[in-house]
This record gives sequence, C-alpha cells and structure tokens, in this order.
Amino acid sequence: MIDVNAMPNLAEIVRHQAKIRPDDVALWFEGQETSYAELNSRSNAVANGLIAAGVGPNDRVAYLGKNLDVFYEIIFGAIKSRATLASMNYRLAAPELQFVLDDSDSVCLFVSEDYYDLIDQIKDDCPKLKTIIAIEGGREDWADYKSWRDAQDNTDPNLPIALDDDVVQLYTSGTTGLPKGVRLTHDNYAGFFRQAEELTWAAYDAGDPVIDAMPLFHVAGLNIGLLSLVQGAKTVLLREIHPIHILDLIEQQKIKHGFLVPAVILMLTQVPGVEKRDFSSFNILTYGASPIAESLLLEAAELFGCKFTQVYGLTETAGGGTYMPPEDHDPARGKLRSCGIPYPGTEIRCVDDNGQAVPQGEVGEITIRSNFVMKGYWKRPEATAEAVKDGWFYTGDAGYFDEEGYLYIHDRVKDMIVSGGENIYPAEVENALFSHADIADVAVIGVPDEKWGEAVKAIIVPKPGTTPSEADIIAYAKTRIAGYKCPKSIEIHPEPLPRNASGKVLRRQLRAPFWDGRERNVG
Repeated sequence: MIDVNAMPNLAEIVRHQAKIRPDDVALWFEGQETSYAELNSRSNAVANGLIAAGVGPNDRVAYLGKNLDVFYEIIFGAIKSRATLASMNYRLAAPELQFVLDDSDSVCLFVSEDYYDLIDQIKDDCPKLKTIIAIEGGREDWADYKSWRDAQDNTDPNLPIALDDDVVQLYTSGTTGLPKGVRLTHDNYAGFFRQAEELTWAAYDAGDPVIDAMPLFHVAGLNIGLLSLVQGAKTVLLREIHPIHILDLIEQQKIKHGFLVPAVILMLTQVPGVEKRDFSSFNILTYGASPIAESLLLEAAELFGCKFTQVYGLTETAGGGTYMPPEDHDPARGKLRSCGIPYPGTEIRCVDDNGQAVPQGEVGEITIRSNFVMKGYWKRPEATAEAVKDGWFYTGDAGYFDEEGYLYIHDRVKDMIVSGGENIYPAEVENALFSHADIADVAVIGVPDEKWGEAVKAIIVPKPGTTPSEADIIAYAKTRIAGYKCPKSIEIHPEPLPRNASGKVLRRQLRAPFWDGRERNVG
C-alpha cells in the first residue's frame, strides 16, 4: 500500500521504510540482499560524498551502467543531495553518450566497468564533467565506488527538498535527431503514486517479490523499482534481459509482480520447456511500451496462468496514462486491441489539428493532462511549449475512444518508430546515414516485424555511379548510433524520394505499402 502522505518526496521512501521495516529485504541482486536500513544508510553516504565533491542543488549526476543494485543507492543519494540523476541509455553509441553527458551538464558520472572504454573515448569532450566514479573499481584515475561511498559520513544530510526539484532526467529520442532530457519532479511522482495506489496492478504487499527486469534508463524499469520500494516490497533486480534467467527467478524467488514489454513476453513463450515452468506465485504481469498481438496475449495468459494488465504512458507522463485491468483481458469483452481507460484523476482527449476534442469513435492526437505530466524538456523551451499546451501533453500518438471510454491507438501523428519498446525517430537514423559517401538521400520508416513490433527500414537514393551494399550501410550506421536504431533492412530507391511542396519527405507515402491491409498502423 502506498502512503503518499508519509512519503511526500522520494527521499522519504528509504527513510520511511528504514524506520518501519529496517531488516526487510529492499533489493535482491545476483544473490546479494540489501535491507531497507542498508539502502537508507548507503544513500546517505552517497549524498554526503556528492556534496563534498561540490555537487549542488539541481546539478546533474549521470549513471551509465546496466541494472545494478547500487543504482538505487545512487539515485536516492542524488535525491538527498538535491541533485538530479541523469540515467543514461547504455545501448547508445559513443557520440550519443557524449551528447547526453554534455547536454545534461552532468558534473559527476557513475559508470560500470562495461563502459569504461567508452567513457575514455569521450570524457575529454565533456568539459563540465568533473568527477568520474568507477562502480566496479579497477581504475587508478577514478574513485572506486565502494571505497568512496564507505569513506563518507552516513548521517542523513536532511537538506530541504522542494517538491518541484527534478528527480530524474531521462532522455528520449528526438524528432530533430537530438535526444531530449525529460524532467520529472517529486510532484510528478507524488501524482503518479497517488493514482497508482488506486490501481490493482500497482498494489504490492510489503515483502512481495517484484521482478525489475526492464532497463533503469527507461521510465518503466525505474517505475517498477520505485513502486516496489515505496510499498516495502522486495525488488528482484536483473542486470539485463535474459529469458531463461527471468524464468529461473520467477520460480526461485516466487515472483508475484512484474512488468515486461511484449517483445520479452514473446521471448519467454519461445523458451524450450517453458510450459513445464512453475508460475504459480505470479499474481499480475503488467505489460506495455508497445502494442501486443492478440495471439501472443492469449498464449501468454494460458501459459503463465496469472492476471494481465496493460499500461500506456510515456516518459513525459512519468509512465502514467491508461490501464486495462485483468477482467478486460477476457476475449469476450472485445477490448484486447485497446490500451484501456484513463488513470483515476487523469484527463485524456483525442484532438484535431486545432486542439479541439474529436467525437467518440473519430481518430485524433492523444493528449494527457495530469499532475504527472513532466516539468518540461531540459534546455528545450520551444520543444516544451510545442509538447505541453495548457497543461495538456501532446503524445504524438493518434487514437480514438469507443463508446465505453476505452482508448485505442490507431497510428502515430509523428514519425516515431517503436521497436521492442524502444522509441526511435527517423531523423536520428537519417542524420547518421547522410554522411555516408554513397548516399545522396535517405528516408527511414518503421515496417511490421513479428518479433519487435516494428523494424527500422532505410530507403536509400544512391549517389550516381555508386552501388552501396546493405551490409556496408548498416555497419556504417553502427559506428554512429545505437545498434537498436540501425536499419534492419535497406531498400534502394532509384528515383528521388517523394516530397511535399516545402521539401519534406513523405514518409507516410513510403510507409503505406508495408502496412496495407492491417487494422492498425503501428506494430
């Protein structure tokens, strides 16, 4: 049960739980357990270490690493020092990581050993970065995390926290090819928690084992951990997605709750012998981040034998938006293509180009108004003004409501591609490809993919006299952007790309043949 009054800001989560259940397990990670008292004490030490290093209120502190138990020590330590954690996508290529570090103005970086070499490549081009802390040690030039932490005073600094302070800064793909930092505050999370406490899918009992498998640079992965800790549950953390490991932990840890994207659910159903696994402990499996195929949902429901809840939200809404409760997963209800109904106290409208609500059944852009809508984009006032108008966040998704108030996603107003739960904007990929010596023009679109929902496809106009190969173009892209953003297929387009009067590529025209005959134009 979430007691928002006892925990009005996120620093109070570990303080409160350490008082009422100090010896209970807060985190389980690869056989190591961390109690709530230890998590509170260690986060105090991190906070004092940051303060001693000159980190001040609203400074940015970056984290680059996979899902490690120390992440929660670091985020709560940052919060107690009134800093903001910029959790970085570890799948990014070096130029993208450099951009995020520089754009976020991060003055301190916690990095795990998997990424030491990457940071060595870019650190000299990040002039604001003053302190680097090596999470697993092994560097003479950077502080060893545990030695650094344990050398600090573990007394709570008890700095006054403003509810409008930024808690985390999570980076999303950008329409222009540059990622944007989403600023989420204590107030945003208080709003999210207040609404989540009324929803069955988010209700954990103290001590319940909750699997936290999604990356912690995603709002979904972060939220599951916070929802678990705010209710005194036991967060079972996975370093990274591994289907067999997930199945093992469900059995061994008697997992009761968790969140997975459809692509991971598909992976689990395809593991040999999965039908012999013990899912009897599982209560509710929550899924979201991309649409799920009806056939997969029905197969997974029969296989796992637990309740399913779908959620729809965005980083800019702290993950909040709509939910589809377990009872609506009965095929007889006819709601399996829906993403559910609005959270309690949340307003959702589908609007036309003038921002006016369209009639029930008509398609419009989905807009959300709630106290969990982001503070804004970091250093992007124009982008913030375009995205949030009169408190309404414009999602870029196109949808409609049925007669019972259930929301359906039909298409995207923007050109974003969602592949395996990851957001990818064509402009990012196009920018990476344009500098290839053999490419005269390029357009990137999302095409249907049975495993990932959508796959990235590049349509290439080659320069005269050149014959670029698919393998060469994809390999080139991987040197500039994250692998998951790179094209999975290339199509040579011998004619100029279709453009409108202002010169913009008509991606929808290029995309249409691949989605012909499908009921919904997203995967």
